[in-house]
Amino acid sequence: MEWLQGALDYGIIGILVAMSIAAVAVAVERWLVYRAIDIRKYTDKKALELELTNKLHVIATIGSNAPYVGLLGTVLGIMLTFSAMGKQGFMDTGSIMSGLALALKATAVGLLVAIPSVVLYNTLLRRAKVLMMQWEISHGREGI
Repeated sequence: MEWLQGALDYGIIGILVAMSIAAVAVAVERWLVYRAIDIRKYTDKKALELELTNKLHVIATIGSNAPYVGLLGTVLGIMLTFSAMGKQGFMDTGSIMSGLALALKATAVGLLVAIPSVVLYNTLLRRAKVLMMQWEISHGREGI
């Protein structure tokens, strides 16, 4: 049963680390695109909007699902702790508490992935909206 606890722990944490890396990579890519984009080259507002919002959904998806992945790790960890308690019949409180603490670690890591992802998403979305407004101003149009 110990190997399953380690597999779940490292598996869930591994998935969350991969999600974090993906969110940061997409955010950096988008930020570089926003810095290099020349809005004057776009004659169509929708084409500019498509370019600016490309891949932002990835960051939003990671930000909204990371807490659930962490919660899944916590639930599975608690289930394993209770299963071990049931099989042994009696356990000292130290091993119970350490099992529960390790299970809660997954939720904490999920939140550590989700919070920066949501901040990155909102920051990039705001930058995209500013660029869209600048395009509208430069083309003399009001929200076509």
